[in-house]
Amino acid sequence: MNTETAHQLASDAASRPQRRLIERACVDPGSIAPRDARDVGKYFFERLSRLEEGTREHQYVRNALIEMNLSFVKYAASRFRHRGQEEMEDIIQVGTIGLIKAIDRFELSREVEFTSFALPYITGEIKRFFRDTTWAVHVPRRLQEARVELSKATDELQSRLGRQPTTDELSELMQLEPAEIAEVQKAANGYNAASLDASLTGQEADGEDGRLADVIGVEEDTYELIENYRSLAPLVARLDERDRRIIHLRFVEERTQQEIADALDISQMHVSRLLSRLLTKLRTGLLTTA
Repeated sequence: MNTETAHQLASDAASRPQRRLIERACVDPGSIAPRDARDVGKYFFERLSRLEEGTREHQYVRNALIEMNLSFVKYAASRFRHRGQEEMEDIIQVGTIGLIKAIDRFELSREVEFTSFALPYITGEIKRFFRDTTWAVHVPRRLQEARVELSKATDELQSRLGRQPTTDELSELMQLEPAEIAEVQKAANGYNAASLDASLTGQEADGEDGRLADVIGVEEDTYELIENYRSLAPLVARLDERDRRIIHLRFVEERTQQEIADALDISQMHVSRLLSRLLTKLRTGLLTTA
């Protein structure tokens, strides 16, 4: 910050200690304690409102406000420390985005403490980060929020009853239908995901342990039918109208040979020979295209 801007900020202070604090904040805003940041912040906001956005002075005052309030971001982020130290750096960075939004939108005329104004922005940004990035499978926001309430209700009933609560008990406490509780419980399974290559002990499989996929996976034998259908469709399309009708009556409507004979006014023996010829023709066609 240039000397003129620093002097202007300091001159707005009512007392010498405040002027010294402002001058120190101009030089090293990160060294200002949280209590002092609340005291001198209004002088920076007043100056910020008088500066033209985009200028060097405006950017410096804005950055000083950000650095002075980073300790407040860390305080807000500490509410989520149960998520582990590895996530804290990301949480603080996301919370800082909320702080910047609060600084850009704060007005002294609101007559409210900046910290009270900024806290919803900071925590809201952190919660949005959790909602958008921490779920293994994306589910609607309504169900994400209901999962949190379900977790609280489950913990409350467990401590009260000494056992796992039933769906009906959760439904009564949360004032939701049992079907809605079941929907939330199902959606909660999308929060975490496990690798199909993980062993049954929860570690990555090393070739000897059984894999999770070996337990929950099954062979799907209908995929081959789809391939056969796609290959068979153009062959059936090239048949004449009577042959296509015979195929339809036998394999779609599942009629007997005698019923087909009655429908076409021919003998059952004739139907048998026609079906044998058609199936041989289609089988040969499939082998040729394969």
